[in-house]
Amino acid sequence: MKKFVPVLLLLAAVSFFLATSSGRVARAGVLPDSVETLEPLPYHAQEDQLINTILARYHYNKFKLDDSLSSVIFDRYLKTLDGTKSYFTASDIKELEEYRYSLDDDIKSGNLDPAYEIFNLFRERFHERVIYIDSLLTKEFDYTLNESMEVDREKTTWAKDENELNEIWRKRIKNDALARKLNGETWEKISSNLVKRYDNFERTIFQYNSEDVFQLIMNSYTESIDPHSNYLSPITSDNFKIDMTRSLEGIGAQLQAEDEYTKVVEIIVGGPAFKAGELKRDDKIIGVAQGEEGEMVDVIGKKINDVVSLIRGAKGTLVRLQILPAADGVNATPNEIKIVRDRIKLEEQSAKKEIINIEDENVNYKLGVISIPAFYFDYEGQQKGLKDYKTTTGDVRKLLKELQDEKVEGVIIDLRNNGGGSLTEAIDLTGLFIKDGPVVQVKNSDGSVEVADDPDPLEVYSGPLAVLVNRFSASASEIFSGAIQDYERGVIIGEQTYGKGTVQNLIDLNRLMRRSDVKMGQVKLTIAKYYRITGGSTQHKGVVPDIEFPSAFDAKEFGESSQPSALPWDQIQPAEYTPAGKVKAILSILINNHNERMKINPEYDFLLEDIKEYRNQRDKKTISLNEDVRKKEKDQLEEEKFQRENERRKEKGLKLLDKGEKIPPADDKSDFILNEAGHILADVIHLSIG
Repeated sequence: MKKFVPVLLLLAAVSFFLATSSGRVARAGVLPDSVETLEPLPYHAQEDQLINTILARYHYNKFKLDDSLSSVIFDRYLKTLDGTKSYFTASDIKELEEYRYSLDDDIKSGNLDPAYEIFNLFRERFHERVIYIDSLLTKEFDYTLNESMEVDREKTTWAKDENELNEIWRKRIKNDALARKLNGETWEKISSNLVKRYDNFERTIFQYNSEDVFQLIMNSYTESIDPHSNYLSPITSDNFKIDMTRSLEGIGAQLQAEDEYTKVVEIIVGGPAFKAGELKRDDKIIGVAQGEEGEMVDVIGKKINDVVSLIRGAKGTLVRLQILPAADGVNATPNEIKIVRDRIKLEEQSAKKEIINIEDENVNYKLGVISIPAFYFDYEGQQKGLKDYKTTTGDVRKLLKELQDEKVEGVIIDLRNNGGGSLTEAIDLTGLFIKDGPVVQVKNSDGSVEVADDPDPLEVYSGPLAVLVNRFSASASEIFSGAIQDYERGVIIGEQTYGKGTVQNLIDLNRLMRRSDVKMGQVKLTIAKYYRITGGSTQHKGVVPDIEFPSAFDAKEFGESSQPSALPWDQIQPAEYTPAGKVKAILSILINNHNERMKINPEYDFLLEDIKEYRNQRDKKTISLNEDVRKKEKDQLEEEKFQRENERRKEKGLKLLDKGEKIPPADDKSDFILNEAGHILADVIHLSIG
């Protein structure tokens, strides 16, 4: 058995929509003379070849850079530039097809000219679109026509010619204008704002520099191998470090570019956005304003770094965000929220405890709940030799001792929305609940398998245990919950987890090229996969709970399985271990009792209704461009949300909302899933005693 080497699991979303600054572009129907044709920098060929060498030698997936992979890279690059198929025409794509099966040879030789040629053509087509948009906004649209617009163009064919592309854009701009009209704006303001929006968008595109294009093509290559391997330019690398430490003052939300929008991909637990409760995962930020009176800046089409800069700010200052709520789907209308910036501290993301009392069959059960937002480890404190540097395991050990002193009868570990972190901490934390044995297996790129054992023979807590997970529990969370399930040490409750079973490492290119005259970026690449002690990978499958709740998120749309280049699920030999509990022996009873409770629990019905409505909105592929139809749909959606909220309030004995009153964040809604987890754990306690 090989010695296990701890590795940090990297699960941060990195955005690659970057630029530098320059002046406004004049319009003349062709590219302005002031705009330079972008070309690779002198050292990019060498850097490209170095990245290729690193991937070929060290990436877990022993891929072959050939014509087949070249085709995938080609499609991914086009999708990066024009994911909505709104700029290139079919004739453009036909001309570019000459590069489909040659990018592999170009990457090997360091020839980046084709990638830059494609990007320069994209800028030309973008410039043409903005000229057409200007012409559309000289006259107000007719909103009485019964027209509709296709919302999701990702799987459609390319427009056959410019006329077809013009029609696509006419409907798109009409939709933008109608959304603003329904929000109370005049045509004068609508046209002015939309002209300004696409002016800004065009400026962003023409501010791209050579390094930005290099990053785009390199990531089209790396992400064709697997979704977690990336090239990070120097500026992206700096932002990645900030994100990993999560110490910058701001709102505590992780953002990435998606087409022209800035999308929320994670709400950091304990941060200002999390505490405010209004900003949600997958919401799109379309405007940012400073303070109570600051002008709302339209950020559609702005580069992600600029949007992040607008949102970040000093502790205690107010930022206003205009968002399109994901839950409202294609009918989403702009909604303004306010968040007071604060510094994201490690303490805010630390494990916390609470005690809940569950009344079950006339018996009161006192249960402890430990919420763990991330698997954190204070590496800086360790390097400084601090005696009590913070770790997840250290904090949970203390909380378990406190809960035991308070005589709790069972413990729930809440890992919902925990995106992972330190692999070592996932292993050590598991060790608090088992006496000894393997926790996880790691298969390296050379095929060797390392088994990570519980390093501490002391079982800190041996009582009844439940673990709560959801679709956003990933990576290290899946290691811990998977091990607890395999040992039958506790019952796993919630939604199927994310399904990330890979390990990444960072390589600084400057250390390898040894050049002091240029600052290069980093390569993040997948170097290993981890497996449960039963031998199965968590890749794609994640952890399937013993008792499963319905989820609004389909595995094919959110999670590892939504990524076309994700490494496959597989299995290796199981490790030798002895189950520490007997969950399987009582699982059928637990499931039956749970199902009976859900039949009479109105909160469960509300959950099902919310999921159904979310999916209905998400699945809509077209949207009406008729004002009366859209207004009716908007009013109906708002009325349904209002009625559902008052039904909840009536069931809970809360004050009903008045007509037109804004639905508040979820502060006054009890966590019924946590409450049901308490009932399930109460059943475990009862059956164990029996």
